[in-house]
This record gives sequence, structure tokens and C-alpha cells, in this order.
Amino acid sequence: MGRPTIAGVARAAGVSVASVSRVLNGLPATEEMVERVQRAVSELGYVPDARARSLKVGRTFQLTLAVADVGNPVYVTMMRAVEEVVAAAGYRLVVTTTGPDVVDEVALVRGMARGYADGLLISPLRVDEDLVKSIRECEVPVVVAGNVPAKAGVDTVRANSPKGMLLAVDHLASCGRTRIAFLNGPADTVPGAARAKGFTEALKAHDLEPVAATEADDFTFAAGRTAALNLLAAGGLASSQSHRLGETGPAATTHQARGGARQAAAPAPSTSESEVGAGFDAVICANDLLAVGLMHELAAAGLRVPDDVAVVGMDDSELAEQSFPPLTSVNLGSAERGRRAAELLLARIEDNDRTPRRIVVQPSLSIRRSTP
Repeated sequence: MGRPTIAGVARAAGVSVASVSRVLNGLPATEEMVERVQRAVSELGYVPDARARSLKVGRTFQLTLAVADVGNPVYVTMMRAVEEVVAAAGYRLVVTTTGPDVVDEVALVRGMARGYADGLLISPLRVDEDLVKSIRECEVPVVVAGNVPAKAGVDTVRANSPKGMLLAVDHLASCGRTRIAFLNGPADTVPGAARAKGFTEALKAHDLEPVAATEADDFTFAAGRTAALNLLAAGGLASSQSHRLGETGPAATTHQARGGARQAAAPAPSTSESEVGAGFDAVICANDLLAVGLMHELAAAGLRVPDDVAVVGMDDSELAEQSFPPLTSVNLGSAERGRRAAELLLARIEDNDRTPRRIVVQPSLSIRRSTP
């Protein structure tokens, strides 16, 4: 028996092919007609041919979401919000990873010319002239969840990271924590640059000087743990961490980190617990993954969160609630950014000549037990 066709559905329902098409495309029809067509579709097991529909209307009804790391909780939140919006409009969302390299971002944008999607929503980690040019020349509508120069000529939705940093510093200062360190991700990235600038401005607003700062190689949990060693060394743990920094290989580093931490927690004549954290009493991290990595190393070093060191993350992802202690984090509106970006992309598909919009989503602070 062959695959059911729309003509077969029409015969089974006792209506015309045009009537079946109207019902399947959600166009106005009588209740009786809708019921007859749906019953016939169910009985025959008819599935609309997406390829034929695409050829007929000139669309694939697929949209691409490109992010740096699909394992990052903030991108998962954004993806869910985007999918909810586009699915309601009849589109399927295809998610892909660009990685941290701008060359791969450019290749993906240029690859959209193959016609496998009707539009692209991209959240680039790094931006250069090649990426801006490829976005401007892309053959399908593009919306950027992030920040690109206005000359790119596309709709953008970005977070207000500087204001988010100010919220974090305001909160810590109100808790009496004024020796604030910063654990950033790569500073040559869009979020890394924005958060470094915001951190500096926020401290100036409170007439504070930065106590210590370090830059992780990536925005991941593992990178956060590694960068935390440098930060702890700057805060007075250099002697207890020196043998760990000399280890080679991830496995050896992790093992020694735990072993060394147990040794560091033991009383030592020359270093009291209060002196160990004397360099800083709070740390702001560029995202939640880095913050949780830091908290692991603080615990391994015998430092209590928030008693000895308060910790604030950014993104307010699900991880913030799942960490121990639960993490105070700046909510940068990842879900709202996803929704707004998806809406802009759908509008751009319908009218590609509309004036580009640049939307800024304002942050809020979710206070939990990692701060006093």
C-alpha cells in the first residue's frame, strides 16, 4: 500500500482537495469540514509532504539557531524560548554549535546560502569584520542575539551587561563586601569585553579599586576551576597551590586539586584562615559556570561561601539554583532575549525591508545564599 496522499484524504472525507488543503493550512473552514478532514487524516495516517510544501511556497519552514556551546545552560534557556515562539508560527528550529572560533561563525552564515533554512538567529561569541560582512550579505534574514556594529544592518537583541555588573557590585557593597575580585571569561569575546568594562565602571561608581582579576580560557566549569587557582593565589593561597599549578594533564590537576585542598585546610603556623582570604572578600564571575567552578576551588581551599568569600554569577541559569550553596546571579534575560530575537526574525522573514531594530534587555539580580 502506497503512502497516503492529499487526494486520498479528500476522497475519504468526501470533500475537495482544495478543502483539505485549507484545513491542513489552518485557513477558515466549517466545523463539519474540519472534523471530516481530521478524521480522514487520522484513519489514513496521512503526513503532509514538507518538501512539496516548501517548493510550492518557497520556504523550508525551518529556522537555524547558532550558539557557541549548546551545553551552556544559558543557551538552553534561550533555545527553549526561541523554539516556543517559532513553533507557534509553524516553524521547526534547528540548533547548531559554532564553537568559539569566529571563522566557524562566518562559515555557518555563508552556508545559509544552501537554502536549508528560512532564517538565522545567531549568538556570536566573537565578532570581526568578516562576520559583519557575511551577516550583511547573507541570503536569508539574520537576527543577532548579542552585539554587532550597527553597520551590519541587522536586528539585534542584547543584554545590558554593564548594568548587570552594577547590580552585582551594589549588592555586595550593601552587604559590606568591598574587596571585590573578578573572574572573567576570554576578554576578546563579546560577553567578556562587555563584562570587563561593566566591572570597571561599577567599581568606579562605588569609589572602589579592583582587588584582583583573572581571565579564564573559556566560559566553562573546568575553565572556572583552573582560573580560580590564579585568583586564590593572588588572595594568599600561592604557597598551598604551587604544586598543583605545576601538574600537567587535566586528570592530574583534578586529583591534586582535591588532595592539595585537604592539606591546605589543615592548620598551618604561618597562615591563619582569616589571612588566607585577606586579598578579597567577594568575587563576581562572568557567568554561572565559572562561578560554580570557583566555588569548588574555594571549598577545596577551606574557604566558606559566603562567610569568607561571597560569590556572584551572571546569567541566572538553572545551574544557579542547583549549585551549593545556591548562587546569587545576575539575570541577563536569556529567555526574553530569545523570545524577542525569535519575534524579530519572524517579522524580518515577512518583511525583509523593515528598519533594523536594536533591542537591549535590562537585567535583574536573583539573590541566593552565596552572598550574605
